Amino acid sequence: MISLGNIIAFDLGASSGRAMLGRLIDGKIEITELHRFSNDPVQVGDRLHWDILRLYHEIKQGLLKAKNQGIELDSIGIDSWAVDFGFIGANGELVGNPYHYRDRHTDHTMEKLFAQLPASEIFKRTGIQFLQFNTIFQLFALKQANSPWLQEGNRFLMIPDLLRYFLTGEMHNEFSNATTTQLFNPVKGTWDQELLQQLGFPESWFCEVLQPGSPAGKLQESVCEELGIPSIPVYAVAEHDTGSAVAAVPATDRSFAYLSCGTWSLMGTEVQEPVINDMAQQFNFTNEGGVEGTYRLLKNIMGLWILQESRREWEKAGQSYTFPELVQLAGAAKPFGVFIDPDHPMFLAPGDMPARITQYCRETGQQAPETAGEIVRCILESLALKYRFVFEMTERLSNQTLNGLHMVGGGINNTLLCQWSANAIGKPVWAGPSEGSAIGNMAVQWIAQGVFKDIWEARRVIRDSFPVEEYMPEEQEQWSAAYERFVKLTGIAQ
Repeated sequence: MISLGNIIAFDLGASSGRAMLGRLIDGKIEITELHRFSNDPVQVGDRLHWDILRLYHEIKQGLLKAKNQGIELDSIGIDSWAVDFGFIGANGELVGNPYHYRDRHTDHTMEKLFAQLPASEIFKRTGIQFLQFNTIFQLFALKQANSPWLQEGNRFLMIPDLLRYFLTGEMHNEFSNATTTQLFNPVKGTWDQELLQQLGFPESWFCEVLQPGSPAGKLQESVCEELGIPSIPVYAVAEHDTGSAVAAVPATDRSFAYLSCGTWSLMGTEVQEPVINDMAQQFNFTNEGGVEGTYRLLKNIMGLWILQESRREWEKAGQSYTFPELVQLAGAAKPFGVFIDPDHPMFLAPGDMPARITQYCRETGQQAPETAGEIVRCILESLALKYRFVFEMTERLSNQTLNGLHMVGGGINNTLLCQWSANAIGKPVWAGPSEGSAIGNMAVQWIAQGVFKDIWEARRVIRDSFPVEEYMPEEQEQWSAAYERFVKLTGIAQ
C-alpha cells in the first residue's frame, strides 16, 4: 500500500463545519471526518452575527484531534461561504464580530447605491450578479450607518482570510472569494480601483489577492505552543466553498454543468473567460473565480434553506421530523399541487417558511398546501423546476449544449431531489461526491504540493475514488407540463 501524506480541509458551511482528513492511498483519495461542529448565527439586538471566534476555536479542536490520533499533517486549507468579512484594526485585532449575510442591515441598500452608481456600470466592471447581501452592499450599508468598523478597520478580510490570519498572522485575500465581493475586476485581475474610489472605500483596506494553490503562511508560534503541534503550511485553496465544490466535480468533458447543492443551490458551468454582457446582467448571472484561472459562470438559487427553515419551524411547534422522514412524506404527497419561486425575496430571511409558502400560494392564486408532506413536495418540485430554468439559461449564456448535470454537495443525499432534477431538465443527473467542497479543497492542496499536475488530473482521481449515482429522466410529459405551469405561476420569465 502506497500512502501519500495527510492534509486537512476545514470546510465551513452556513449551518455546520467539519475538519476532513485526506489521504492518497494506492492512487485513490480517502477522507475521514475528524471533527464536526455546528455553525450557529447569533442574534444580538437587531443584528445577526457569525460567531467567528467560536469557528476559530473549532478549527483548533480539529488540529488537536489530528494530533491526539498521531496524525502528522503536511498542510491545511480553509473554505467557507462567500461575501461576509471582518476588519482588522491597527493593533492587529478584530474590529467587531462579522455580520451574517442574512442580516437586514442591507435592506433597501441596493436602490440607494444605484442612485449613486448605475447597476450596469457595476456589472460591467465586476461581472457579479446583484444580491442584496453582496459585500459591496454590506460595505455601503456600513458607510451609510457611519459604522465605527470603517473608522477603526485597517484591513478587510473575508471569513477564510480571517481564520487564516488568526492561524498564521499573515493577511491575504483569496481570488475565488474576492471575486464575490462585487469589487474585483476580473478583466484587470485585481481590485477595481475606480469603483473603490467612487464608493469611498480606501484601497488600503484590501490585500494582495492570492490564487488558489498559493502558499499563505504557516501556523504561527503562539498557535503551535498552545496546541503542542509543529508549524504546518497553510494554503489558500478555492476558499469560496462553491469554488472548492466545482473543483471536485468529476467531469470527463471540459464542457460541463454543475449544481452545488446544499443550503444554497449554485448552478452553472466553468469557463475560461468571464461572460460579461447585457444578457448575463439581464439573467442576473455571476462570474466567480475558480481554480487555475477559470471562472464559474453561475446563478444562485435559494436551495434547501427553505426546507431547513421549515423543519426548524415545525420543531418549534413540537413536530420533529428527520430529513429522510420529510422526503418520504413529500414522495407520498400529490404531485404538482402548488409551486413557489424559491428565489422570491420573502424566502431569504430566517423565519416561518410554511407560513410564507402559504402566503405566496394565496398571492399567486393557488390553493395553499396544508400538510408537511405537501409543503416539502412544493419546495422540492419548485427547486427542480427552477433548476431547469437556470440550466437552459446557462446553455444560452455559455453558447453550449450541455449533456447533463453534475450534482455535488450534501443535497445529493436527497435522492428524490436528484431524480426530480433529472426529470425536470430532461437530461441525466450524475450525483457525487457529497463532500465536494472538502474534496476540492484537498485537491488544490495536492496540486500546490505537486502531487497532481493540474485540476483535470485531480478530477480523474476524484472520479476513481468516489461513487457517482446516475439518475435518468422519467415522466417527461408530466414534468414538461408542470414546467409550463411553474413558469406562468411564478412569472420568472418576465
